[in-house]
Amino acid sequence: FYVAELLLGLGHLHSKDIVYRDLKLENILMDDVGNVFLTDFGMAKIVRKNELAMTFCGTPEYLCPEVILGYGCDKTADWWSLGILTYEMMYGLPPFYNKN
Repeated sequence: FYVAELLLGLGHLHSKDIVYRDLKLENILMDDVGNVFLTDFGMAKIVRKNELAMTFCGTPEYLCPEVILGYGCDKTADWWSLGILTYEMMYGLPPFYNKN
């Protein structure tokens, strides 16, 4: 349910050409009936079709490979982060977690 609500929220932002770029548990709020809301749009950016955001920003555990390699990112970076977040909600740790 939570992932579905986040999916709808990201889909709405993407329909407005906005890339969120900072999806993580700390940026999600829940109301008293269990609905989730995205907060902290400080790293969000308008990225039109065929454009890339070249800034290296975000939380390392949730960054897509394109950002880490410096290739830039588009809306697909948010979908990568949603996958990482979903994994973390299911198993308690990000999929690429390492103590080092």
